[in-house]
Amino acid sequence: MFKIFTDAVEESNKLSLEQIVENVINWLATEGVKLLVGLIAMLIAFYIINVFSKGIRKRMIKKGRDKTVTSVVYQLTRKGLKILVFLGFLGYVGIDTAGIGSIIASVGVGVGLALQGSLSNLAGGVIILLMRPFKIGDYIDAQGESGTVEDIRIFYTYLNTPDNKVVMIPNGVLANGTIINYSKKEYRRVDFEFGIAYAEDFEKAKEVIWNVINSTENVLNEPAPLVRVVSHGESSINIAVKVWTKNENYWSVHFDMMEAVKREFDKANIEIPYNTLDVNIKSSTK
Repeated sequence: MFKIFTDAVEESNKLSLEQIVENVINWLATEGVKLLVGLIAMLIAFYIINVFSKGIRKRMIKKGRDKTVTSVVYQLTRKGLKILVFLGFLGYVGIDTAGIGSIIASVGVGVGLALQGSLSNLAGGVIILLMRPFKIGDYIDAQGESGTVEDIRIFYTYLNTPDNKVVMIPNGVLANGTIINYSKKEYRRVDFEFGIAYAEDFEKAKEVIWNVINSTENVLNEPAPLVRVVSHGESSINIAVKVWTKNENYWSVHFDMMEAVKREFDKANIEIPYNTLDVNIKSSTK
């Protein structure tokens, strides 16, 4: 009796295995081929999209389009077309995209509540792209960080600092905070303040500074430079100096004048005061 039962089980398993193999072969011959064709077509479409979007970017760069606009158009074209192709692939293999859309919408509500910060960054990215407070290549100061704008993306803006570090600033706080754009205008003012001792002739010091201004390369005549006494300090007469130059020459003018004024003050024997400390030593004996 037991042998008859085991034989029946083995026969049943054999039939089940044969049915499974037959079903798999039938699926591969019909739906499997369809899925393979869809995957190949999607990969080819992705390759074409990459080539097409890169071609658009090169064309825009060649025509001198704004770097920020070029970057945004490239990203939206590449990612947007790939999403459309993927949805088409799902429809081709028989998956109901309308149902997927409903599921995504339902899940999106919960995810949106959990990712309020990311949505804020997304909104900030849109505001930055529309309002254009800066563009790629501008030198800005924002959120306590300074650097050249390397890339503007939907969620983050990338800054390249002068010491070659990359800083990612969330667009949400960036769009709602103070932004100082040093590259927005063609010209920029370079400000100095030089102190001289009270015993020195400040008119002579001003004359020395004017000579430095006139001999410094890249200093503009218009707007006119300014050299005036700005304050009477605790130990010095302070002279304010304001000159204008093109944005790209700011640091060269700054360093050139700092060095030249010190050199010319030394030649003219004009004393630059500095803090001194008197130390008195008391000795006591028993």
